[in-house]
Amino acid sequence: MIRFNCDYSEGAHPQVLEKLVQTNLEQAPGYGQDVFCRQAADLIKSRCQAPQAEVYFLCGGTQTNLTVIAAMLRPYQCVISADTGHINVHETGAIEATGHRILSVPSHNGKITAQQIHQVCQAHWQDDNPEFAPQPRLVYLSLPTEFGTMYSKKELQEIRQACDKNKLFLFIDGARLGYGLAAQGNDITLPDLAAYCDAFYIGGTKLGALLGEAVVMSNEKIQKDFRYFIKQKGAMLAKGRVLGIQFLALLENDLYFQLGAHANKQALKIRKAFEKAGFPAMYDSPTNQQFFALPNALVKQLEETYAFAHIQPLEHNQTLIRICTSWATREEDVTQLIEDIKRLTE
Repeated sequence: MIRFNCDYSEGAHPQVLEKLVQTNLEQAPGYGQDVFCRQAADLIKSRCQAPQAEVYFLCGGTQTNLTVIAAMLRPYQCVISADTGHINVHETGAIEATGHRILSVPSHNGKITAQQIHQVCQAHWQDDNPEFAPQPRLVYLSLPTEFGTMYSKKELQEIRQACDKNKLFLFIDGARLGYGLAAQGNDITLPDLAAYCDAFYIGGTKLGALLGEAVVMSNEKIQKDFRYFIKQKGAMLAKGRVLGIQFLALLENDLYFQLGAHANKQALKIRKAFEKAGFPAMYDSPTNQQFFALPNALVKQLEETYAFAHIQPLEHNQTLIRICTSWATREEDVTQLIEDIKRLTE
């Protein structure tokens, strides 16, 4: 079975494993207080051009989302998210379990707008009794979105302005950030994210690391006591060195961005093959996630060799599927899929 169902089927990039082996017997303090985490944090702050930022290493995306959001919100406050946002549909109520409501708004191609944020806040504050409903305090975005689409720098600036006007924090889920930063046409950089976001994270789990997410927190108000939240939420790894070492390996020589570009390139080859066969992509994604509406008969034939995500059934005996490449996707597997697409649709 050849897997195109997610971007974490493989273990870790060999250079990451090599770095872990090289440092394996070096003694170090625990809980992210080691020299490797400090070096990785300094490297990330330099790449982000954000010396005032703090960098924290956590294990996975859901854990990171719930920890950061819990730290940003008071008990009576809520987070604004696209209705398709990961925290809203794929995290088993993790945010609600921390005591915070998700206020979801309709998305277009996975994205929300500055105008929608204004409307949500106006509706709350114009109510005769605003304190009877959770108070909007935070905007959550994914970059790329759950459909692989990208915000532009202009859109991000407009959302930042909306957040400032309405006194909201801005937090970006970067579980797949490397694929987004390496995407064709992307004009957002790490310094942009550090400048416009109160916090965002650089995802490692889905891009070359065994596990790990690096939270970049630019807002000094949230930095205070954040390690208390990390510990309380069960996110403080005793052998925190494992996380710092991996991000050093990924970021020292731009390996992270090279791996993201590789996955995107393979995904766009597959997209071109489906489009040539008469199945256009459902979303204009320049990243490693591609979505297609396929006849159920074709889905069944492809399933004999390939694993991919079934998103939802559609009318006319079709299914919306997702093809997801990864940092480790082999060119020969992509070539085989392309040949099978041609053979099965001729």
